[in-house]
Amino acid sequence: MPVPGPGYSITVRLEAPPSASAAGDLTSAVGRAGGVITAFDVVESHNDRVVIDLTCNALSANHAKDITDTLETLPGIVVRKVSDRTFLVHLGGKIEISSKVPLRNRDDLSRAYTPGVARVCEAIAKNPDDARRLTIKRNTVAVVTDGSAVLGLGNLGPAAALPVMEGKAALFKKFAGVDAWPVCLDTQDTEEIIRAVELIAPVYGGINLEDISAPRCFEIEARLREKLDIPVFHDDQHGTAIVVVAALRNALRVVNKDIKDCRITVCGVGAAGSAIIRLLQAQTPGDIIAVDVDGIVHRDRPGLDSNLKSIAASTNKDNQSGRLHDALVGSDVFIGVSAPNLFGADQVATMAKDAIVFALANPDPEIDPMEAQQHAAVVATGRSDFPNQINNVLAFPGVFRGLLDAHARTITDAMLLAAAQAIADVVDGDRLNASFIVPSVFDNTVAPAVAEAVRKAAQS
Repeated sequence: MPVPGPGYSITVRLEAPPSASAAGDLTSAVGRAGGVITAFDVVESHNDRVVIDLTCNALSANHAKDITDTLETLPGIVVRKVSDRTFLVHLGGKIEISSKVPLRNRDDLSRAYTPGVARVCEAIAKNPDDARRLTIKRNTVAVVTDGSAVLGLGNLGPAAALPVMEGKAALFKKFAGVDAWPVCLDTQDTEEIIRAVELIAPVYGGINLEDISAPRCFEIEARLREKLDIPVFHDDQHGTAIVVVAALRNALRVVNKDIKDCRITVCGVGAAGSAIIRLLQAQTPGDIIAVDVDGIVHRDRPGLDSNLKSIAASTNKDNQSGRLHDALVGSDVFIGVSAPNLFGADQVATMAKDAIVFALANPDPEIDPMEAQQHAAVVATGRSDFPNQINNVLAFPGVFRGLLDAHARTITDAMLLAAAQAIADVVDGDRLNASFIVPSVFDNTVAPAVAEAVRKAAQS
């Protein structure tokens, strides 16, 4: 199923004989090793040798080594250096601070800093709301993590989480012009995290919580919303939920079903799954069956934590018990935010006619998309190498752009649903089909549409 991709792209600098067959030998070797060549550049030429930069995509770090080892076996080939292009992108970090105002002379300095800045400080002291107008607060978001749930890698800690938070900040700027900054906290104590965010909040117009493990993330978000006068958004929960609801709206249009008649199985009841369930419930589906590692969540199941008790009380009308395979029988929709390779085509065949499968575990989904397509009418994943990528970047930049523009002090389900509706509406009727239920993350109409929808919802 996986194909070589740019996440494991390498550039191999090597020496080769100056023969007519050298290029063919090199490309054939990469092909035999399962790599995909994306660039072939001669960087030096001599009478007795040429120096070549050979760039190719691989499946993994081990696969990249296999490709390099294969190249080294060719007669006359000397590998000088192998560069991992992903690590090159991260050298020195991915973001920076730059000044918005010129500092060319004494006059500029007097206005931007002392003595002129003192007057602005006094104005904000008299009217604290002026901070939204006269400082970076009007356009700045803190991307806060404790590193306890980094991507699908687990508890890596704050330093290892920083590359992800930098990437998030870059996406904020690219897609919505929002200035975001990583805040990686060296604590995983709930009280310390809440207090730390409380202390830094005056600088920011919004807080984006990221990669904080469940169930702690629920309490942290809820209490910060109570304490702060700026929006608090947990992207792992609400960003995912927004895009899933948007995609499901369009998928149901493709199969001509009404959500009120649908039975939806949600596999994974952590941060993302819980938020998806909550936002789906605002659409009044026929029923939702939640499934976690211990099976179907039902009211009589022992050992439920407070989050699962709440979910059990509001889902699973018939109080069904069993495993994931039992939940799938007769379901119209499967939404997975859990673990790889949990079921196959045979289980999809037990679902309702024109079933919808959203297998969103990354990098390997709950079911091979090719298997799912044997019986499902619409299939989506979190991957970029299959149609219908469910990606949070469709949501969070525009959501925060709208919140900041509205000077919002909180965020509501109405705003989240408005964002989902806006994303879905970008895919108009002429383009909608089973392979295109959500827009591309590079569609530059998405973030403005989401921002406008959120702004209107915030101001209504």
